[in-house]
Amino acid sequence: MKFIDSFLDKITMYRLVLYYLLFLIALASVFGLLGILPYSPLSIIVSTGFLVAVCWVFNKIFSWAFNAPANVESFFISALILALILTPAKGLNDVSLLFWAAVLTIASKYILAINKIHLFNPVAVAVVLTALGFNGSASWWIGTASMLPFSLLGLLVVRKIRRNDLVFYFFLSSLATIFGFSFLQGGSMVTTFKQVMTASPLFFFACVMLTEPLTTPPTRPLQSIYGALVGVLFAPQFHIGSLYTTPEQALIIGNIFSYIVNPKYKLLLNLKDKVSIATDTVDFIFNPKQKFAFSPGQYMEWTLPHKKADSRGNRRYFTIASSPTEEDLRLGIKFYANGSSYKKAMIAMNGHTPIVGAQVRGDFTLPKDTNKKLVFIAGGIGITPFRSMIKYLIDTKQSRPIILLYANKTVDEIVYHEIFTQAQQQLGIQTIYTLTDKTKLPVNWQGYVGRIDEALIHSVVPDFKERIFYLSGPRAMVNAYENTLKSIGVPSDQIKTDFFPGFV
Repeated sequence: MKFIDSFLDKITMYRLVLYYLLFLIALASVFGLLGILPYSPLSIIVSTGFLVAVCWVFNKIFSWAFNAPANVESFFISALILALILTPAKGLNDVSLLFWAAVLTIASKYILAINKIHLFNPVAVAVVLTALGFNGSASWWIGTASMLPFSLLGLLVVRKIRRNDLVFYFFLSSLATIFGFSFLQGGSMVTTFKQVMTASPLFFFACVMLTEPLTTPPTRPLQSIYGALVGVLFAPQFHIGSLYTTPEQALIIGNIFSYIVNPKYKLLLNLKDKVSIATDTVDFIFNPKQKFAFSPGQYMEWTLPHKKADSRGNRRYFTIASSPTEEDLRLGIKFYANGSSYKKAMIAMNGHTPIVGAQVRGDFTLPKDTNKKLVFIAGGIGITPFRSMIKYLIDTKQSRPIILLYANKTVDEIVYHEIFTQAQQQLGIQTIYTLTDKTKLPVNWQGYVGRIDEALIHSVVPDFKERIFYLSGPRAMVNAYENTLKSIGVPSDQIKTDFFPGFV
């Protein structure tokens, strides 16, 4: 798993999905050539190319018309999904269906939107509309026995974006519904199982379409409910009267639920200020023109259009470092040598550079019980969610039993020191600093030296078994902290980890 996670950390979620879909298209073309699939490789390739071209053209048109940043990966992914669920074209009538499906997919992203963010999964709503208006429905040909083993690679996407609960409850509810109907109707469980595994888009649908970030709820409990709801509706036997739901209709109904429980919006922001707060670390400060709600510790997706984007793309997830009580929105970003094109574009930002923030989400938030004893453990720039939480507690005058353990290589990398000092003075929140580079210790350093280990925790948190631990930082560091805590007897349900997907 470490090898897989290391690989996933080096690629963005959108690029991972893109490469996965391209792999399936290429594989399907080979299977068509070998006669394993009933479509010629030429029809698969031409249909795919046509869908990509139409999506590209209309994405340019709608982006210009709505004055919205265009995202190359987004339209490309939509086109490839359409290519895998609509039957490859064999004649002009088929081409017409592909054309309108592509147009409606792109149009839905801009027109069927509230607060500048699309309400429905674009491919799902397009396929529903083409079925109604053009009498051409999705065949979901990706859901065949020959493609199944390779569709399972989509589980890498699920692991990358940590949608395990969402997909698990979708599988659980869909399979329970399918087998339940089969049992009530006197069907064979073995036959039903074979049909689900070899003649159903179950895995592709779950890994690629169900997990689409913009149309899923923001927290794990809501994602679990969402997955279960769509799972029930996904079952081919499910019906209300004479109306049977299709996979795309199930997803649209789920999207409506997702919007009801958490209305979504996009923020189009311009930089207000850029402040160097430590070695290679910068605070980016924005002043949103519209109010938006978030909880301290949550994160957003940030899209920064720029020329010559590298393979890591133009989107990232960053935790909001500011508190909901502050007027300005703040991001604390660490920069490294040989950084991505995104980071280079970000450090070059000025007051005229637009950046888009969307998808407020995350469960890495303060517990509702204000008496819960907490320990925050941060490594490097992983301190940002704790800056948000502690500033919020200062502004709302909430005194909570919290100890912050903050590790950096050198003293020059420590950020937000003034916030933590204020919290200690006003709320009694204790901050323990430790430096890991013993060769660069300041002469009068009074903090700890070395990594946050068992000895340090025993020393400064004697009641550690009574506390909930919040861990934030690079994945390897968080994993090490988690193993340390488990080795001294801290239960898994008392450990919360921040979402750090690497290059998403």
